[in-house]
Amino acid sequence: MQHTDTIWPMYVSLKKVQTQVGRWTSVRWELDQMVPATEPQPDNSVLVPLELYKDQRGSYRINLDMDNATLFIVCDELIDGTWVPAMISADQHVSAGCLESDTPVLNIPMPSAVACWIEAFITRHGEVEISAHRRKHVNRRKNEGPSANRSGNMQ
Repeated sequence: MQHTDTIWPMYVSLKKVQTQVGRWTSVRWELDQMVPATEPQPDNSVLVPLELYKDQRGSYRINLDMDNATLFIVCDELIDGTWVPAMISADQHVSAGCLESDTPVLNIPMPSAVACWIEAFITRHGEVEISAHRRKHVNRRKNEGPSANRSGNMQ
């Protein structure tokens, strides 16, 4: 798999960490290594692409503009509880959708090289206007909606 304008292959490995919480032992998974596929493949790593899509540019922009830009590593959970990296995304909506369906996701700080690559992708394909979705049942210009009838009628 080659590095292109839209795909950056990475070798990703995870590590299982056991922690003691009171008298209970808890297991969690953390990123062990993430290196570009141009580097030698680390032991126990999986080749996972970070792929960019034009229709997600708005989400990428929001992520890059945050103080702590993040990459999301979506994992498959095996029957024995082992997590295996399956996908890397820079779109928080992808991460949220996976979490809603009980798919494991790890959040990691975005490396500056990846942030520059995503910025170049957005620049090359154009910025997308980011706007909040207005509630359709409220028309503020005409003073209509659920809160419009509250003017002085409370006794």
